[in-house]
Amino acid sequence: MPTVACYCQDFLKPDMQHVYRQIMSLSRWEPTVLTQKRENEARFPFPQANKRLVVLEPLPWRNLRRAWFRHVKRAPLAIPPSRVLRLLHETLRSDAQVVHLFFGHIGVQLLPFIAACPRPVVVSFHGADVGVDASRPAWRAALHQVFQRSSLILARSESLLEGLAALGCPSDKLRLQRTGIPLDDWPFQARPLPAGGAWHFVQACRLVPKKGLRSTLRAFAEIARHYPHATLTLAGDGPLLEELRRAAAADGLAQRVAFPGFLDQSALRRLIYSAHAFFHPSETAADGNREGVPNALLEAMASGLPILATRHGGIPEAVTDGHSGYLVEEGDAAALAQAALGLLADGARYQAMGAAACAEVSATFERQAQTAILESYYDEAAARGPGRAQRP
Repeated sequence: MPTVACYCQDFLKPDMQHVYRQIMSLSRWEPTVLTQKRENEARFPFPQANKRLVVLEPLPWRNLRRAWFRHVKRAPLAIPPSRVLRLLHETLRSDAQVVHLFFGHIGVQLLPFIAACPRPVVVSFHGADVGVDASRPAWRAALHQVFQRSSLILARSESLLEGLAALGCPSDKLRLQRTGIPLDDWPFQARPLPAGGAWHFVQACRLVPKKGLRSTLRAFAEIARHYPHATLTLAGDGPLLEELRRAAAADGLAQRVAFPGFLDQSALRRLIYSAHAFFHPSETAADGNREGVPNALLEAMASGLPILATRHGGIPEAVTDGHSGYLVEEGDAAALAQAALGLLADGARYQAMGAAACAEVSATFERQAQTAILESYYDEAAARGPGRAQRP
């Protein structure tokens, strides 16, 4: 089989389940993983029999180099010549026909390697790497070179493709690569209406501003006024944890809002199947950070949960408003609460939305189908050959 060299700077952070699934699902292409840091080996085992994992040595003076680029050069961080040579060596040693770089901002850092690489390079964008730093001229110029020198540019949603096109990516290089969900791991389960109005709401994500968690809490506070036995679980970890705890306590909800932290897949599965509805009211953060299509949202839909979310990023590409869930404008907690209350008041609609959510994910985000699409992009990149810088 042909080999693809997959570069992921950290292999893998806890919230990179989607990257692991994508690499492990390959069937016609054999992956070699290149990384600077091996993390969470128990959570993300990587077989050695037919798949190579190369952990690169740490770069010297890493913090000093970051400070130099940020404060002196005022330019995006770029890898030194020694790292370029190391990556070229590993690419050729593995006989990789294609190189796949995960995340656009990593593509910017690895621009010297992309420029020197004799193999086609594919760069995939996942969300934050499209909007963050977009206003900085030096970053825009470097990103433009990534577009020109890469063979293909992948994005997880139509919304991200539009953002990349607006940033100057040639349309003939843009390809849609959706997240693939293993449906066998998330079988549909109809939720019975809870006795006594004991509705259980869930949101699972990094506790960061773009996830709209403040809107979730405000909406749940209104729901709780109507349903005294309703509960909310906010699963995940991140910088907003203590703020959210304080907000729940200030609203008198400390005993009704749970914060279990980051959950592994088995614990997350148990949580999702204990829930009746799934919140994900994402919003664009102050730094431009935004979503592609959240993985946890797709898993919840596959399991049969109606969705309460926003018209943000790629979410409307997964959730059909009024059919598989309800979508409101970003930051509108009052509208989110009213949508939830309308859903809870109509048992037939609630059951129908859960079934529709599962059907939509099955039709668009099934893992094997998305893996086949990804491998067709590797085929295409191999046929196109390396990208070339745009002539002045």
